[in-house]
Amino acid sequence: MIAGVILIAGVVVLIGIGAPIGIAIGLPSILALVAVISPDQAVFVASQRMFTGASSFTLLAIPFFVLAGSLMNTGGIAGKLIDAAKVLVGRMPGSLAQTNVVANALFGSVSGAAVASAAAMGSTLGPRERKEGYDPSVSAAVNAASSPSGMMIPPSNTLIVYSLVSSTSVATLFVAGYGPGLVWMLACISVVAVISRRRPEMRARGERVPLGLALKTLAKAVPSIFMIVIVIGGLLAGFFTATESAVIAVVYSLVLGLIYRQLTLKNLPDVVAGAARTTAVVMLLVAVSSALSWVLSYATIPQTIADALLGMADSKTIILLLMMVILLIVGAFMDPTPAILIFTPIFLPIALELGVDPIHFGLMITFNLSLGTITPPVGNILFVAAKVGDVRVEPVIKAMIPFFLALVVGLLLVVFIPEITMFLPDALGMVTEAP
Repeated sequence: MIAGVILIAGVVVLIGIGAPIGIAIGLPSILALVAVISPDQAVFVASQRMFTGASSFTLLAIPFFVLAGSLMNTGGIAGKLIDAAKVLVGRMPGSLAQTNVVANALFGSVSGAAVASAAAMGSTLGPRERKEGYDPSVSAAVNAASSPSGMMIPPSNTLIVYSLVSSTSVATLFVAGYGPGLVWMLACISVVAVISRRRPEMRARGERVPLGLALKTLAKAVPSIFMIVIVIGGLLAGFFTATESAVIAVVYSLVLGLIYRQLTLKNLPDVVAGAARTTAVVMLLVAVSSALSWVLSYATIPQTIADALLGMADSKTIILLLMMVILLIVGAFMDPTPAILIFTPIFLPIALELGVDPIHFGLMITFNLSLGTITPPVGNILFVAAKVGDVRVEPVIKAMIPFFLALVVGLLLVVFIPEITMFLPDALGMVTEAP
C-alpha cells in the first residue's frame, strides 16, 4: 500500500510540475522500492528491470523505423506523396485540405512518424493554402488532426511498444492497424467536407488533372509507397521479422533519398543525430516504465484497479467506456508511449476478462491515446502544426473541435465494432480465435 501511494502520488506530482516524463516515472519507482526494500536493493532491482526492459530484440525495430522516417522526411518523399494525394482528392471541395489529410495518411503508412508528418505537410502545404486564402488556423487544425493516422497505419512505433508490453504479434498489430487508421482518415475527410461548405475560400475544387499527368504523378509516388509492400509483405510472407524489416526500410529510404537528390552526405549526419535523439527518449521511457511495471505488479495495483472497475458495473459496454474516458484524460497529459507502458498492464487483464481480443484492445488504446497528441496541454502534434503553420495555438484549438468530436465518434466505432480492427487479421488467418 505504501509503495502504491508513493508511486501514484510521485508520478502525478512530477507530471503536474512539468518534470520530464522519464524522471516522473523513474524517480517515484525507485522511491516506492525504497519504501519496501533496502536502498541498495532498490537501486539494484530498478537498474536490473530497466536493463531487462530495454534489452529486447523487438525494440530494435524502433530506432530503425525512426531513422527511416527521418530519411523519408529529408529525402523528398513527402513531396511525392503530396502530389499523389492531390491527384486522388484534388477535385473535392477544400482540395488542399483534403490533400493534407490523405498525404498525412500516406506519409504515415511509409514512415510511422506522426510529428514528422505534421512538420513536413504543414511546411509544404501551408504556404499554398495561405496563397489560396485558407484560414491559417483551419489549415493548421486540418494538419494536426490528420497527422496521427500514421500512429496506427504501419509501420507504427507505438504498436511496437504495445506489442512488447502485451506479448502480441507485431505483424498482426500492423495488419490490424489499417482499419482504425482508415477510420481516422475518413473522419478528417468528412469534417473537411463539412467545413468546406461553410467557407467560401474552401469551396473551390482543384483543377482537373489530365489523365496522363495524373498517371505520371502517381507513378512517381510508387517507389515511396512501395515501402508498404516491403515492410508488410515481407512480414506476412515470413521473409523477415519486424526488426529486420525496419533495417530494410532504412536502406530503402536512404537509397530513395539519394536517387531523389534531396538527401546528401552533408545533411545525413543531422538526420542520423535527430533520429538518435528521438530513439534515446523512447528507450529511456521503455526502460523506466519497466521498473514502474514491476512496482505496480509488486503493489498489486493492476489487480486492485481491475477489481474496482469490474465491481462498479457488470456491463462490458460501461467498463470499456470508463477505460476509454480514463485514457482520454491520461492522453491529454502524457505521450502515447509512456501511457501505453503504464496502462496496458493495468487495463489489458480487464479487457481480456471481458472477452476483448488483445489485438483489438491494442488498436483501441492506440487510437484513444493518439487523440492526446492533438489535445492540450501536452498535444505535441498540435503545437508542431501551429508552429509550422505560423499561427497561434489558441485559434487552432478552436478549429480543432469538430475534428476532435468526429474522431471521438471514430474511437467509439473502433471500440464497439471489433470487425473494423480484426477483419484483415481474421481474413489472413493471423488470429486463432475471433474476439
